[in-house]
Amino acid sequence: MRTIDFALASALALAFAAGLPAAALAQDAAPPASEVDAVIEAAFPGLDADWAARLRPDATMEQCNQFANLPPDDVFEEIRTRAAGTIVYPDDGVLMGSWENGEKLAQSGYGMRFSDYPARRETGGNCYACHQLTPQEVSYGTLGPSLAGYGEMLGFSDEAVKATYEKIYDPHAALPCSMMPRFGTNGVLTIDQIKDIVALLMDPASPVNQ
Repeated sequence: MRTIDFALASALALAFAAGLPAAALAQDAAPPASEVDAVIEAAFPGLDADWAARLRPDATMEQCNQFANLPPDDVFEEIRTRAAGTIVYPDDGVLMGSWENGEKLAQSGYGMRFSDYPARRETGGNCYACHQLTPQEVSYGTLGPSLAGYGEMLGFSDEAVKATYEKIYDPHAALPCSMMPRFGTNGVLTIDQIKDIVALLMDPASPVNQ
């Protein structure tokens, strides 16, 4: 979502459709969890088991929701440790793939939507929805920080490559309750796709670092 106004409009439309008073969304106090759950359930009727499972928060999401994405220190460490334990590394130990493929993935928003089910091609990373990556790109979201010059800024070090792989695989290992999707842990992208996006960010030849 590109702007707060768009996000609010979407939330209001969903609330009206499900019968949740719009005033509840305009107040500082959040509506009761039971009302939010009812809105979500009403918005996605008739789901099969795979889709229905996506509406149920796992332990990390439950904790992040409970503390409004600001968990206390002990919960912060619990989430971080759990996320780190989910990360799977390539068998050959190589953490970078093709930046050219990574750029295609960054541009693609295909996958994980109703219209993409069943999948007819590979899921994309949709990175530009939240980040600026290449300086030449004129359309990008601002939910996340600009990543232009990312690899150059970090000195293209092996440590930075590993940290980048881990952040894409499960960002909660770096920042619990991050807004970034858990591309590896949730099976959105394959290990090879994650390697390609790492290359987009960390390869000196990538347009990100030009």
